[in-house]
Amino acid sequence: MILSPMQINELLKRLKKQYPDTETELYYKNEFELLISVVLSAQATDKQINKLTPGLFESFPSAELLSKAKPEKVENLIRSSGYYKQKTKSIINLSKKIIQEHGGKVPMNMNDLINLPGVGRKTANVLLGQYGEISGVVVDTHVGRISRRLGLTKQKNAEKVEIDLMKVLPKKEWIDYSGRLIRLGRQECNSRKPRCFECFLSDICPSNGKAEKIK
Repeated sequence: MILSPMQINELLKRLKKQYPDTETELYYKNEFELLISVVLSAQATDKQINKLTPGLFESFPSAELLSKAKPEKVENLIRSSGYYKQKTKSIINLSKKIIQEHGGKVPMNMNDLINLPGVGRKTANVLLGQYGEISGVVVDTHVGRISRRLGLTKQKNAEKVEIDLMKVLPKKEWIDYSGRLIRLGRQECNSRKPRCFECFLSDICPSNGKAEKIK
C-alpha cells in the first residue's frame, strides 16, 4: 500500500500536531559548532555530544584553532562520542579545509559541504536547513526506517531514500518531516518493538501491526 497525496497531507498534519518542535537537540551557537556537533553525533546520541561539546568549543571555538589542534588533545575531549580517533581526524581536517578553501567560514552549499572530510548529505542537509537554502531531506536511521514503514520508499540506501522523499513531500516540509520522524522513532516507532496500536498514525500506516518486520 502506497499513501495517496491526501494521506500524505494527513500524515504531515498529524506529525506537526504531535511534534510541533522540530529543532535539533544538539547545543550550538553558530554554523561551525553545529557542523562539528553533527559530525560527532554519528553513532552517538545528542545527549552524549552535548556533554562533551562545551569543553571542545571552549578549547577550540573556531575552525582556525581546531585546524591547528594536536590530535591527542581533541581525542581526549571527544573520547566518549565513540570512534573518537576517526572523528578527531575528520573535524581537524575539515577545519583545515574551511580555512584553506573557504576563508574560515563554513560553506553553505551542498557541493562544498560534502567535500569536507567526514561530511555527507545528512550533515550537509542539517546545516543548510538551519543556515542556508533547504536542498534535501535529512535521512538518518529513524527517518529511513519509518519512511519505509509508511510506504514512502522501499530503499535502504540513505541517498535513495532522500530522493524518494523529495518526490512525494512538499519542499517546505523536508526539514520538519525529518525532525518529527526522528522524535517518532525515538518515542514510538522504534526498530524492535514499535508501538503500533498506540500510534497516532496507525489508521493510515500500511505497516500497522507488522512494522517490526520492516527495518
